[in-house]
Amino acid sequence: MADIVLVNGSPNAASRLNGIANHVRRRLDLNGHAADVIRVADLPIQDLAFGRSDRPEIRAAIARVERADAVVFASPVYKASYTGLLKLFLDVLPQQILADKWVAPVFLGGTIAHLLTLEFAFKPVAAALGARRFAPAVYAVEQQVMRSERNGDMHYELDMELKTRLDAMISELEKELGVRSHARSGT
Repeated sequence: MADIVLVNGSPNAASRLNGIANHVRRRLDLNGHAADVIRVADLPIQDLAFGRSDRPEIRAAIARVERADAVVFASPVYKASYTGLLKLFLDVLPQQILADKWVAPVFLGGTIAHLLTLEFAFKPVAAALGARRFAPAVYAVEQQVMRSERNGDMHYELDMELKTRLDAMISELEKELGVRSHARSGT
């Protein structure tokens, strides 16, 4: 079993990105991994904004990333980049924290026009934190995630093409980590 952390950089509690993050987490859980989720919006924003990496909640989040074999970074795309909230979190991470880890970016944008955000905005910052090994990135557009509210709860439905790409990314990540999933191996 691999230790995989999913960092959700959305500031919006009802974001379509939550549907994507939930799918990834469920698939990892199904495959026998303990998928740990960090919702950056739940961390103390002032501590993030002022780079207070010594505060208990921030230290705990950093420790979760340090322990991980792989980190999935999920973010909506605003104005041709990932969220400022995710950037604040990346800024408190120690140099080289992503060295020897697999990194998988999963981004959601309004149009395909911001696809290169992965290559030109996110990957250089991840590389500055030591990332050298990237699983296939997944970029989705909002139309691929249907959102509805039922009984006060948000529900999300991903289109089949997006599910297929997310599942392929997870399979590739498992392969690179040298992990066979329990769901596929029957163990």
